[in-house]
Amino acid sequence: MDIRPIRTEADYDTALAEVERLFEAQPNTTEGDRLDLLTALVEAYEARQHPIAPPDPIEAILYYLESRGLTRRDLEPYIGSRARVAEILNRKRPLTLDMIRRLHASLGIPAEVLIQPYATGDAA
Repeated sequence: MDIRPIRTEADYDTALAEVERLFEAQPNTTEGDRLDLLTALVEAYEARQHPIAPPDPIEAILYYLESRGLTRRDLEPYIGSRARVAEILNRKRPLTLDMIRRLHASLGIPAEVLIQPYATGDAA
């Protein structure tokens, strides 16, 4: 079994082609083990070379609402009045730490997404 670290895009392309070839391999076989190893190497390379940035906090909130069939009014217990919700979602005001805590604790929106800096109307 000749498996090496993925160091270049050419190595990455070769590994992806091999993963595709082995995709139907049965677990606990030589080919299945090879698929497991190559998949781990590909994932590690992608994490290093092609990281996926977390979503913008406001976009994450809007996605959360849409995906669950919620409205802006459903955010009022966590953000404040209807006007405050509009200010936050229209980027006129930043989320406060208390808002972030409530959105995370009650709605399950990841805190690491909500605490990121993002553009507001106050930004230059």
